[in-house]
Amino acid sequence: MRVIEAEALSKNFRVKHKEKGMRGSIRAVFHPQTEEIRAVDRVSFGVEEGEVLAFIGPNGAGKSTTIKMLTGILYPDGGRVEVLGIDPVKKRKQLAYQIGTVFGQKEQLWTHLTPYDNFCFFGAIYDLSGREAERRIAELTEIFELSDFINTPVRSLSLGQRIRCEIVASLIHKPRVLFLDEPTIGLDPVVKENIRLLIRQMNKELHTTIFLTSHDIGDIEKLCRRIVIVNSGQIVMDDSMEHLKYHYLNRKIVEVKLQEETALPKTEGITILKQKGSRVRLEVDTSVIKINDALRSIDAEHVEDINISNIPLENIIMEIYKSEGRGAVQ
Repeated sequence: MRVIEAEALSKNFRVKHKEKGMRGSIRAVFHPQTEEIRAVDRVSFGVEEGEVLAFIGPNGAGKSTTIKMLTGILYPDGGRVEVLGIDPVKKRKQLAYQIGTVFGQKEQLWTHLTPYDNFCFFGAIYDLSGREAERRIAELTEIFELSDFINTPVRSLSLGQRIRCEIVASLIHKPRVLFLDEPTIGLDPVVKENIRLLIRQMNKELHTTIFLTSHDIGDIEKLCRRIVIVNSGQIVMDDSMEHLKYHYLNRKIVEVKLQEETALPKTEGITILKQKGSRVRLEVDTSVIKINDALRSIDAEHVEDINISNIPLENIIMEIYKSEGRGAVQ
């Protein structure tokens, strides 16, 4: 079952331009110059129930504008969108009871209140009875391990603790779809991993559909099976994570330590990225040459140590951005 359907979704903005200096400011008042920018350009995609989808792209690619149209904050200029069978434009309030949102850079919790008081407040907003809210708070407190600080004012919590509470506040009303915008931004590696574990657990146990935007490659690799890449307001790739990593570029990174410094022969499909003494870092295009053949070409019998890894996902995404060109959209 599809919970999100977007078809030819488009959004334009009019942006004012002003020349430098006082003269430019005066001219902008009496003779304003504007330009229409297409932030989202006929975007179409669907999201299945229970799916964890990464919706990513460079700054200004149109990600936030798309999310705002999916949640009813912005109205599209063209196309059609439905979330859980609801039109966000016509029934935004009805949709709000079915979805949750977490923005890593924007707080929704009252900082002078405790997490418990905040959760009770959000329960009242979503028309939960007192008994139902208490049961839900207890359930989420156990899943997200909040008992040690649930009665501590939010302003006294660490960033990692606050993010956990932000996620819980968005889950009080049992949303079927959760929109996460940079949920691990600014967190240290240990806390990031804890948040990712909680998101995976939430998706598995509660079967919540996750719509994730993030610039953190770790979030994408560890949470998502499918990735949609947008650039200049358009979708440039919609593919599974495994296919993207293993079939899009077909390249491996090979790091070897030789017994002694050796001048390596030029071989088609092998690029020497770095060589310092007996240590060599290579990139092997497996669509041109097999790994075994590549090792033979560098005299594998004299290799002391070797490490073979996949091209980092970040490099693959950057290649896709470059191949599609960069655009300046809002």
